[in-house]
Amino acid sequence: MKPRILIVDDQERVAEVIATALAHAGYECETHRSGASALTAVEQRGADAVVTDWKMEEMDGMELLREIRRRRPELPVILITAYGSVSSAVAAMREGAFDYVTKPFDNDELRATIARALEMTRLERENRYLRQEIGIRYSPDTIIAESARSREVLDLVRRVAASRAAVLIQGESGTGKELVARLLHYWSQRVGNPIVAVNCKAFAEGVLESELFGHEKGAFTGALAVRAGCFERASGGTLFLDEIGEVGLEFQAKLLRAVQEGEVLRVGGSEPRKVDVRIVAATNRPIRDEIAAGRFREDLFFRLNVIPIQLAPLRERREDIMPLARHFLARQTAETGRKLALTSEAEEAILAHRWPGNVRELENAIERGAVLARGETIAPEDLLLEQSGAGPRAAMTGTLQESIDKVVAGRIDAAIEAARGNRAEAARNLGIDRATLWRLMKRLGI
Repeated sequence: MKPRILIVDDQERVAEVIATALAHAGYECETHRSGASALTAVEQRGADAVVTDWKMEEMDGMELLREIRRRRPELPVILITAYGSVSSAVAAMREGAFDYVTKPFDNDELRATIARALEMTRLERENRYLRQEIGIRYSPDTIIAESARSREVLDLVRRVAASRAAVLIQGESGTGKELVARLLHYWSQRVGNPIVAVNCKAFAEGVLESELFGHEKGAFTGALAVRAGCFERASGGTLFLDEIGEVGLEFQAKLLRAVQEGEVLRVGGSEPRKVDVRIVAATNRPIRDEIAAGRFREDLFFRLNVIPIQLAPLRERREDIMPLARHFLARQTAETGRKLALTSEAEEAILAHRWPGNVRELENAIERGAVLARGETIAPEDLLLEQSGAGPRAAMTGTLQESIDKVVAGRIDAAIEAARGNRAEAARNLGIDRATLWRLMKRLGI
């Protein structure tokens, strides 16, 4: 649909000339000889912008501007006059005019002004929509926190969100570390600026340096142009460093300097660049253990751990399980348009499961159930929950060795799930070597 422009001038010939100039740029134009007529058109048919002469009989351009601002404050108004002066331009801007054009005006200049006005209106509309969506999604009322431990975490997030202090979030995979990072951003004064998330595990060390710090043209093979890194792109906002425990020692020293000095040196560059970012880091590894093992710098830990946030696994905050399940089910219902409900048996199965993959696993199970449900109810078999998480009652059956094997299998399953399939990492987290883990998996049929 073409943008609709109202042109107001008591000299009909002038209005037609402006309309012709704008029509050539693809705009739908409507001319009016009085401000009252233009106001009626705005009320009845709407408009995307108004171009009005300043000096008119009855209602002049300034009066029309004030009336439009009162009724439609988002509608841009451009004033045109033959009597241009600095004082009149200032007066127009103070009253809320988008711009001010003097006669005789250049057609290209007028078209460019209209284009800027429409672009500004579009951006403001998108900004209002995004702020509304963010407000809904990250409102404290929409966050599921029934357990005492979850409420404590939310209270801590509220208290520290406004500060610039670095935050280190620790917890198993799937416990909601990125959600907490985004709450810290959206509940802070930095909400109007970007939040940039980086999964440090996804990049080789050399690539990670370029990703975070940026690079200059020709810094390495394939660096065909200058590229700003995530620190620079997040300036004024928040940088979320996920899986920070995966970063090698050599790069940790460079990261420490960036965090400590508030500046980055692009790969191949010679001049450091100042950045203003709030650092939020997250890891599923116990960082204290990594420090003891010589795999993580203690000085970097202290820089990142100004505000520590520890997220509990879902099995330790069981009051959250069913509210979360119902929340995910409501989302599935909204997305698919199907009426769905959990049977009482399905709810019992959900409560009995240990959820080694935490909230992420629960969300996936509900999505599976919604897909596999034969009717309007989700049965236990639709959830496809692994038997290793069937709960303490299952571990009590059979011989003592069988019970022990079930517990061991459950621990191994949980460790592998937390390590996202990385067996070497799972073995480290279990406190055994990789060969032992392999033998146990083979014996237990995992």
